[in-house]
Amino acid sequence: MLELNTSNCTPFLPEDWLTSRLDALESARVKLEEGSGLGGAYTGWVHLPRDYDKEEFARIQAAAERIRSDSQALVVIGIGGSYLGARAVVELLHSPNFNLTHKGGPDIYFAGNGLSSDAMLEVIELVKDKDFSINVISKSGTTTEPAVAFRIFKALLEEKYGKEGARRRIYATTDAHKGALKGLADAEGYEEFVVPDAVGGRYSVLTAVGLLPIACAGVDIAALMEGAAQAMEALAAPGADNPAWQYAAARHALYTQGKKVEILVGYEPSFRFFGEWWKQLFGETEGKDGKALFPASVEFTADLHSMGQYIQQGERLMLETVVRFARSRGSVTIPHDPDNVDGLNFLAGKDLSFVAEQAMRGTLLAHVDGGVPNLVVTAPARDAQSVGWLIYFFEYACGLSGYLLEINPFDQPGVEAYKNNMYALLGKPGYEDRKAELEARL
Repeated sequence: MLELNTSNCTPFLPEDWLTSRLDALESARVKLEEGSGLGGAYTGWVHLPRDYDKEEFARIQAAAERIRSDSQALVVIGIGGSYLGARAVVELLHSPNFNLTHKGGPDIYFAGNGLSSDAMLEVIELVKDKDFSINVISKSGTTTEPAVAFRIFKALLEEKYGKEGARRRIYATTDAHKGALKGLADAEGYEEFVVPDAVGGRYSVLTAVGLLPIACAGVDIAALMEGAAQAMEALAAPGADNPAWQYAAARHALYTQGKKVEILVGYEPSFRFFGEWWKQLFGETEGKDGKALFPASVEFTADLHSMGQYIQQGERLMLETVVRFARSRGSVTIPHDPDNVDGLNFLAGKDLSFVAEQAMRGTLLAHVDGGVPNLVVTAPARDAQSVGWLIYFFEYACGLSGYLLEINPFDQPGVEAYKNNMYALLGKPGYEDRKAELEARL
């Protein structure tokens, strides 16, 4: 089970930081469990680890095995919640260098998450001479970035294999009933998986949205779901001992005292994209009505040599949430150097993980002394079950936090502003007046 240590946060908090919020947390719990609060139609993720579609899950596993057997590469096309969760889990459980280090399955490339010509050309070059498949992920099928990427890679696939061959290599994860991608998938006969109506994109990693790419990477998705199911059961219990309640209460209390930024800290390079997923989860859930902590992330110890100065002595506007894994996967022993040029022979014979642990402990205390509250989340190991636990913990705590802020945690109206401007400037029909207005301003 995941553990939360609040001891280096409580000195910054009033004595009643948790007890004064228990009624509000109970109200938030009921809203999540019953779907009775603002945005309640999108709380399908709350019981998902127990109630997921077992038949579709088996189809995901079968499709992943087929892709692993017939493809040297998989292009995953999606943006935001349609790709961040999958990439977070693949990198955290394997490596940021997954395509260089894995064995027995396809390289995995992520496209459709931006509009860079250079990045697109690079992925095309990497897959064009390989047997490859596509997993296109979009509820509507009309979001510009993934829709453009799908056009490009679909054409490449059809040129390589013909329409019939391409059809067997395209997997569409989309709405169950409607939308442009759903219509195309039905017409062309692509294998389809569902983006559930009751689960928003940033909470969708444990649906087909994330599970198919994750399974293609060779991750045990049954273990991932088992970890999430254990978290669901544990975190459903109300009360002051619930770590999700503690986390939501502590960050809310610090926010009401003037903290403006929450930094998620990882000590593993493979944790980087988990931080990106976490930033969307909290930023899109809470960042509305002029409220909420700004979510940021850093990788220590590397960023201690770039951001460390500001965190230690800059404006006191932040808290840190540290995620650590109790066990490393292997051992690296530091050798003895007869000349001791670097003066580090006092570390000779010690394991590198011991050095990393002391660096973490020393950093935490230095930052606390510098006025930065710290919360520490400890997962047992970097394995599928622990990561499933970690995903659900942050999802559940995020839902609670949204209701503590008295906002709708499950909409994202602000996302449409840039889209409407982009559509107008691109000349999309129906946006002519807006186009003229924007061009005049530019």
